Amino acid sequence: MTVQSAVSDTVVTAEEAEVDALLVRARIAQARYAAGADQQRFDLAAKAAAWAIMEPHRNRLLSTQAVAQTGLGRVSDKVIKNHRKTLGLLRDIQSVKSVGVIRDDPDKGLTEIARPIGVIGAVVPSTNPAATPANNIINALKCGNAIILSPSPKGVDVCQSLLAFIHAEFDKLGLEHDLVQMVASPSSKIKTQRLMESVDLIIVTGSQDNVRRAYESGTPAIGVGAGNATVIVDETADVSAAAEKIAASKTFDNATSCSSENAIVVVREVLDEFLQALHEQGGRLLDATASEAVKSALFSGGHLNRHMIAKDIDVFLDVAGVQIADQGTAKFVVLPGDSVGASAPESGEKLSLALTLYVCDDFDTAVDKVREILMHQGAGHSVGLHSRNDERALSLGLNLPTCRVIVNQAHCFATGGSFDNGLPFSLSMGCGSWGGNSIDSNLHYRHFMNITRIVRPIPAVQPSLEDVFADYWRAIGERVDASGSIGLSPTDQAPDDHRSAESTHHD
Repeated sequence: MTVQSAVSDTVVTAEEAEVDALLVRARIAQARYAAGADQQRFDLAAKAAAWAIMEPHRNRLLSTQAVAQTGLGRVSDKVIKNHRKTLGLLRDIQSVKSVGVIRDDPDKGLTEIARPIGVIGAVVPSTNPAATPANNIINALKCGNAIILSPSPKGVDVCQSLLAFIHAEFDKLGLEHDLVQMVASPSSKIKTQRLMESVDLIIVTGSQDNVRRAYESGTPAIGVGAGNATVIVDETADVSAAAEKIAASKTFDNATSCSSENAIVVVREVLDEFLQALHEQGGRLLDATASEAVKSALFSGGHLNRHMIAKDIDVFLDVAGVQIADQGTAKFVVLPGDSVGASAPESGEKLSLALTLYVCDDFDTAVDKVREILMHQGAGHSVGLHSRNDERALSLGLNLPTCRVIVNQAHCFATGGSFDNGLPFSLSMGCGSWGGNSIDSNLHYRHFMNITRIVRPIPAVQPSLEDVFADYWRAIGERVDASGSIGLSPTDQAPDDHRSAESTHHD
């Protein structure tokens, strides 16, 4: 079936028309929302969306529904995630000015004005079907935008419940429901593609296929790269603390986070001590037979087994058909690692209660192993270091293809922002050019606004050639009379300063 588009003269499919209709309503609502707005309007709208997920009864309902419908994670952990991630975001944006003049610099003659982007599109994953869309919605509203969500097919009902709670809060403030909408079930690639092509900015978390399509859509896009968090435990580490943090992070929400540890690289000197500490925290190092059985089941058919990802440990082991020592107190399994690459799928992201252990003779060799792993999968995302030598953290930051080095922390709690580190709270981590992304930071409010700059004339600040080239001339042992060679007089200005109006088009 084809129909006339609501936003163009072209004939479109019914699915495309459905998205077009959402966009028309969003644009009308956004224009009204932003017209004559003050900071309080944007702040209250953002807090309304936040309370919709943080109110304890609703939080529990959303978390229960998320696990029931996606089959991923644990209800108690999702309750914590929904609360902490949202509270942290509110802390980050509490005093942020996001409307009108946000910066004035008389010395540079610059005034900066925050402006909405318009209508944001957000493609959100099934791993966090409430927390991720809530994060996007709050940031969008804080900056004066409307937003349309495209949830994962498994997360549609959770997203719909979240929006119902948000709209109920909107009613208390007299805000229009059309500020926050979603692509209705059934989800489809056609609807998602139409959304990507029609909004003013598209944000994608989850499927790397969706990230690629977003960047190819012709719409300004922010996508995040694949996770495969890899952590070094060196010979100076507080081994007990490292094991405790790794276990807490690995098991949280059954490893649904892209920041959950997937590989641990241990310096041999502390291997026995570390394995003992990890065992005390519920980690079970598998022998060769059990390891092969787990890998065969987990990577069946070249894909992660949906019956094992983000499942409780008893379900994970049952599907793999594995019995292990001290199984009653086991929380996750450790696969012995050797190779890295496509032939060793355990070296990649596992989204399950399994991590891979590599052993290296020294720190430098461990760094080489981490680099090898990241170049296989996860470049740009993050690495971790458990060490008492802070210079090693700096070395990792200078030499590895990563946007974050997480030092002596539980990785999945720290990477997306924490109350005890300085990163902004987020569920979407940019991976820079290494991960094929347009951002290298945690997604945050600044990505949801435009800035208009008023530029006034100031006293000229123009260096001489001597000021700029003196060190270069010394380095090459020459002194070039540049002004004479190109015919400049001391009073001449750069070409851009004296072009006529007729010559200033399309620099």
